[in-house]
Amino acid sequence: MNYQKNIIKNGVTVHKIDTSKFKTNLFAIFITTPLNRATVTKNALVSAVLRRGTNTFPSQELISKELEEMYGASFDCGVDKNDDNQVLKFYIESINDDFLPEKYNLNEKSLKLLVDIVTNPLVENGGFKKEYVEQEKYTLKQIIDGKIDNKARYALDRCIEEMYKNEPYGLYKYGYSEDLENINEVDLYKHYLDLISTCKIDVFISGSNMSNLNENEILAEFNERIANYTTITNKYLINEIKDPKEVIEKMDVTQGKLMIGMDALKVSEEQRAAASVYSVILGGGANSKLFQNVREKASLAYTAGASYIKAKNNVIIRCGIEIKNYEKALSLIKDQLKQIENGEFSEDDINSAKQLILASYKNISETQDGEINYYYAQELADKFSSIEENMKEISAVTKEQIIDIANKIQLNTVYFLTGLE
Repeated sequence: MNYQKNIIKNGVTVHKIDTSKFKTNLFAIFITTPLNRATVTKNALVSAVLRRGTNTFPSQELISKELEEMYGASFDCGVDKNDDNQVLKFYIESINDDFLPEKYNLNEKSLKLLVDIVTNPLVENGGFKKEYVEQEKYTLKQIIDGKIDNKARYALDRCIEEMYKNEPYGLYKYGYSEDLENINEVDLYKHYLDLISTCKIDVFISGSNMSNLNENEILAEFNERIANYTTITNKYLINEIKDPKEVIEKMDVTQGKLMIGMDALKVSEEQRAAASVYSVILGGGANSKLFQNVREKASLAYTAGASYIKAKNNVIIRCGIEIKNYEKALSLIKDQLKQIENGEFSEDDINSAKQLILASYKNISETQDGEINYYYAQELADKFSSIEENMKEISAVTKEQIIDIANKIQLNTVYFLTGLE
């Protein structure tokens, strides 16, 4: 196995992926903290401000210059949501030392710079640099307010928000515009100090020839920072049956966006492979029931698909439809759900779904970021399964197991984004 992990302190884990597939090495730091309405916007803002400068490199321009001198290394960061957790992600990608004209120890410089960005931010007068905070507040507001521009993504987010109303997973990963006005540089820095002392930190190192990299020494800074680590937990079982609800939102759109959020009730860790196959048979590709029957045969949808959110045991159906076809499309979709419950699907349907999932597993190791995110998901699940083991589980799924999953599917929310008239 090309993967190993080492817990260097409670709350700080180093993951090393030994691969010679790529000419680059990828270093990542993931900061994981529970989603919370009071802090979600601040956390997103912290991620943006940290990239602006450190005490070593006080501006984005100086960080960029350092990256250029590191043979054109690249830096990126962002915010994600995984189960009930908000994740701040920081990456540096640099050329493998084997491809450099001289011995440079670029691995060490890359990891040191990444740690510097995360743990050594530029501080002025007891807070972050005011100019940086104000600029990033403006940029973050544009992102938050601009989520409405992509109507399909907006509808999906709204469906999840309605499914998880007043629950952590319903929160928008970038936060809320109304929170930004009351955030200043001093309060944000205090929040950062609290965040970095209690969060879960995962450091990922992907590449080859890492034997000379003393990551424990480079990561010593975290030993001083992490003081009161809060355990991260993921919950997979959904036992509560909720009354289905219909949410219709009007906007100036010409195409309706229909999202149907469903809970997979009492689906255990061992049953998630069958749930994945179920989801693909329902709406995972061109051979799926939604694509073939709702889109192709009935011509009721421009797009029709479904996806399984493993972290929450949800299946979400996504359709772009003509507004007038709402009732017809909804009725036909429910028919497809009933057909799978009754076992009205073939071995060809099962095999086609399996092949699609297996191909996606094979593609994980084709990118360094894909591998890192796979092992990070395993870390949060606190149950390690190799890619090969997951593929075997998918291959072993039976028709009876899929029917069992289908009968555990409970409608949660029907969300429809429709026109003004």
